[in-house]
Amino acid sequence: MSEAVDSSPAGLPRFNRSGQRAARQLINSYSTSFSLATRLLGPRTRADITNLYAVVRIADEIVDGTAAAAGLSREDIAAELDAYESRVLAAPSKPFHTDPVLHAFAGTARRCGFREEHLRAFFASMRRDLHQTSYRTAGELEEYVYGSAEVIGLLCLDVFVADHPVPPADKARLEHGARRLGAAFQKINFLRDLHHDTHDLGRTYFPQLASGHFNAAAKDELVADIRADLSAARHAIDQLPLSARIGVAAATELFTALNNDLADLSAAEVRTRRVRVSNPRKLALVARAAVTSLRTTLT
Repeated sequence: MSEAVDSSPAGLPRFNRSGQRAARQLINSYSTSFSLATRLLGPRTRADITNLYAVVRIADEIVDGTAAAAGLSREDIAAELDAYESRVLAAPSKPFHTDPVLHAFAGTARRCGFREEHLRAFFASMRRDLHQTSYRTAGELEEYVYGSAEVIGLLCLDVFVADHPVPPADKARLEHGARRLGAAFQKINFLRDLHHDTHDLGRTYFPQLASGHFNAAAKDELVADIRADLSAARHAIDQLPLSARIGVAAATELFTALNNDLADLSAAEVRTRRVRVSNPRKLALVARAAVTSLRTTLT
């Protein structure tokens, strides 16, 4: 006789925890930098951010080659993305999901009040990756970055302030900072993944690449643009709740280091090399960010 199914009230909390563990395992298998930075978030904030990013990662994998490597056609991939978007959009309205990652995300979305328009904007940018291979104008790139990164910053902000309501004026400043930080992170990833995106995925996100004018001046212009985004974002970080501030500051320092390393490379090297921050350097940067954030809090 098989073991009786646990139908006690404890069954749902156990499944909730299982979903959170599934989301955490998924994220940890992809990004050590993300994992390191999130350890500095408060426990509830860390769980919610992980649940959000797990769904984002799955959508990325649908469009960034994993589904194709599994043998799905372009039409199948588009259908899979559409189906996943539908499940994600419907998730907050349902108290239980057989997909543990989606179950964890749904709880976070309800608690933090995720806006459907932000999720739709994200999937719209993911969908562009299936049919648009180059961005020839700054306006096209801005539209893509808004959906692929800036709205993720806004969703993260929803998590950060879920237990810490802020006045409308402060919320507007935080939203501006969240968008600029999301844009900076995305552009840094574009630069560091230039070779992979161009040669493996056939995509050119920067207009300078589409026009064939990616040289030292173009690279320096992009690095300066990213630095402006990071600077604008830093003005908002100090206004975040402490449960989020240290982790966000740490992530910002890690990406700033990447951008500085990219600045030191030639345009030709950026085209062929993928820079990374060594683990000892990551630890030093994260420690410095933590100390600075705590010092700011105490002064």
